[in-house]
Amino acid sequence: MPRASLSAWVAAGLMLMGANAAGPKQVVAHRGASAYAPEHTLEAYRLALEQGADYVEQDLALTRDGVLVCIHDLTLERTTNVEEVFPDRFTDTRTGSTTVRRWLVNDFTLAEIKRLDAGAWFDATFTGARVPTFQEAIDLVRGKAGLYPELKDPGFYRDRGLSPEAALADALERNGLLRGSNTSVIVQTFDPETIKALASRLPDLPRVLLVSQAYASHLDSPGKLRAIRRFATGLGPHKAILEANPDIVKWAHDAGLTVTPYTFRAATPADRGRAQDEMSKFLYEYGVDALFTDNPDLFPRR
Repeated sequence: MPRASLSAWVAAGLMLMGANAAGPKQVVAHRGASAYAPEHTLEAYRLALEQGADYVEQDLALTRDGVLVCIHDLTLERTTNVEEVFPDRFTDTRTGSTTVRRWLVNDFTLAEIKRLDAGAWFDATFTGARVPTFQEAIDLVRGKAGLYPELKDPGFYRDRGLSPEAALADALERNGLLRGSNTSVIVQTFDPETIKALASRLPDLPRVLLVSQAYASHLDSPGKLRAIRRFATGLGPHKAILEANPDIVKWAHDAGLTVTPYTFRAATPADRGRAQDEMSKFLYEYGVDALFTDNPDLFPRR
């Protein structure tokens, strides 16, 4: 078994147990190696593997014809040329008194999305990169590292009568990734209701509840973390939450939860040393189990 796959398998076992067992620290490639290649493209995932990622993250959205694709946003316009290819296929969305045009992923079929360029926005050298399906990500990553899918904005899809939880469960089952695989899977979301649904649908998989700064109060006591442990096996807090209160790591471990903060990045070469020092602080002083980074190559292993 490749080193990345083996270490990912070990990490998944720790995540599932929710234990702070002694084991190797883990690096999750945030949207792939997204500091160096356009996020959520096969190019970014491939580079993450080359840089030694233990896990590669896939944010997931559903197309109009029910296919899971890897993209961070509910919409296509930030990371593709959808406005050029489908200029009239927008939805007007009102925010206060402002109307914004949005090209929703769920309004397009997979065939239509595959016509879009998902790389040129990042750099001209990536012109022609495409939005990958979750299946394409699985095919690339499996056996080399773990998969770390996030269901994005599940409430949006529920409001449309869709179940991203079912789509994810079906994809993992179809690929033999629910049990007995050499490729570990950890599922994540910001939505507690989705985590609870996944606990029912995928009880054998580790489940990480992501927590943004706006909800830092949900982690401000040991009792609240014990309550989270009833349906999750790990926490994914914004790093600023732990910076403000490092005791959360101990509380989480005592509750049987692992801790994987987000997101560590070096936006420029001058930031590389600072980012690496910051990761070291969280890993070896605060004691987190893993972390999300745009720069897997900077992960400070010991």
